Amino acid sequence: MSTQTTGIEVVGVLKAGYNEVLATEALRFIEELEQNFGTRRIQLLQYRQKRQEELNNGYLPDFLPETKHIRNGDWTIAPLPKDLQDRRVEITGPTDRKMVINALNSGAKVFMADFEDATSPTWENIVEGQINLRDAVNRTISYENQNGKRYVLKEETAVLFVRPRGLHLEEKHVLLNGKPISASFFDFGMYFFHNVKNLLAKRTGPYFYLPKLESHLEARLWNDVFIFAQEKLALAQGTIKATVLIETIMAAFEMNEILFELRDHSAGLNCGRWDYIFSYLKKLRNHENVILPDRSQVTMTVPFMRSYSLLTIQTCHRRKAPAIGGMAAQIPVRDNPEANEKAFAKVRADKEREAYDGHDGTWVAHPGLVPVALDVFDREMPVANQIHTNKQQKINITASDLLETPTGEITEEGVRVNINVGIQYIASWLSGRGAAPIHNLMEDAATAEISRAQVWQWIRHPKGVLKGGRKITVEMYEQFKVEELEKIKCEIGAHAYENGRFTEAVELFDSLILNDEFVEFLTLPGYKLL
Repeated sequence: MSTQTTGIEVVGVLKAGYNEVLATEALRFIEELEQNFGTRRIQLLQYRQKRQEELNNGYLPDFLPETKHIRNGDWTIAPLPKDLQDRRVEITGPTDRKMVINALNSGAKVFMADFEDATSPTWENIVEGQINLRDAVNRTISYENQNGKRYVLKEETAVLFVRPRGLHLEEKHVLLNGKPISASFFDFGMYFFHNVKNLLAKRTGPYFYLPKLESHLEARLWNDVFIFAQEKLALAQGTIKATVLIETIMAAFEMNEILFELRDHSAGLNCGRWDYIFSYLKKLRNHENVILPDRSQVTMTVPFMRSYSLLTIQTCHRRKAPAIGGMAAQIPVRDNPEANEKAFAKVRADKEREAYDGHDGTWVAHPGLVPVALDVFDREMPVANQIHTNKQQKINITASDLLETPTGEITEEGVRVNINVGIQYIASWLSGRGAAPIHNLMEDAATAEISRAQVWQWIRHPKGVLKGGRKITVEMYEQFKVEELEKIKCEIGAHAYENGRFTEAVELFDSLILNDEFVEFLTLPGYKLL
């Protein structure tokens, strides 16, 4: 089915209830966003490619000389609204109905509903996610499982943030003049248009997380989108608040500038650790000295990750902005108390480091981890936040600190885990599930990106050598892949394997690994298969 309003056309299937979200007025709003900002988005993506070519030719990222006055300037972001003062624990997850209810009820201060890395962008997931969020804002949301258990919202719920898809992604089910529109503008525009007035009536607001920004110019684009959106709906400027995920190595050198561009709409920065590792590897993949050990060894305590975390805190607090820590991907291990306690101990240690360093909050991926993180932050941070403390203000993080390659080993187990997790995640994603519990971790697109990027680089890099001396090769990859697929089939069962889109997942994973041209995001070719 299709529905058309002026130049915009919906070509996705229109199921019952979809027309309420895809209303004429909402589509016109989306059309205006695309008309006013679509060309700039494409230009900024081209600028990303230009910078990547420079990196491929030996250039290393550095702080921008032309914006030194912003870094040295004495300015702060606009004051935060009351319900964003205390964000000590935030839970993230996809926008399916049960998850939305459980996350809002989890006891976390914030729930970030994620249309990006935790959601497979099927048309149904995207539109029904908007319906679920609308119902959550209206407090009419409920869900009943197959056993008759009913889920409804508690009286007190988390503050809702929404993460639209990244600027690099398109929504192929909505066309403007025959071409797909920006997925970012669709996700942002639909949520904002349908919910802003009800949010304000409930004394909260339209709050967003902005993913995968690579420069302050992209932050400027978003700021202009916010100004336009507020003007169109006759709202006060500064109504929208957005936290930017610092999850690219390029953005790490422009934190001050990103906050400055969004200063009237800023709700701080977040350490998107998994995408950051992927970005570090992706952007610097052709540098002979840049190679990462097993993913499990690249923790927040290795030098380049620790420098990034500390610089985020320093930058945010200087600008009176919150600095939110990274994701704990562990999930409860219900059938193994010993393994469960080990997982929880890792989470506690990670959150203690964040709270002690000065972060104002942190992320978890599962409701069962909320009490663990809350306990740490309640103990280490008895007030709403640490914005006004002097922690980290005397440190001096240099460009070399942000780029320092960690030491460590590449092991056979590390290669196998990357192949195993990468293929399992892609199969889940192609089946419509963007958050996948694999080996007691909640995997999303970011961790799958690390998995395939490491294997791709290890095969091609002179230092891509296993502990013990064997060079990682295509032949080794093919052997390990066959063996890991047999393990997966045994673990999940032959029926689940045959019905799990694994054939397509293997084909996509192969194309990502075997193609000498590095694919920027696995979700780009993956989206064609949805």
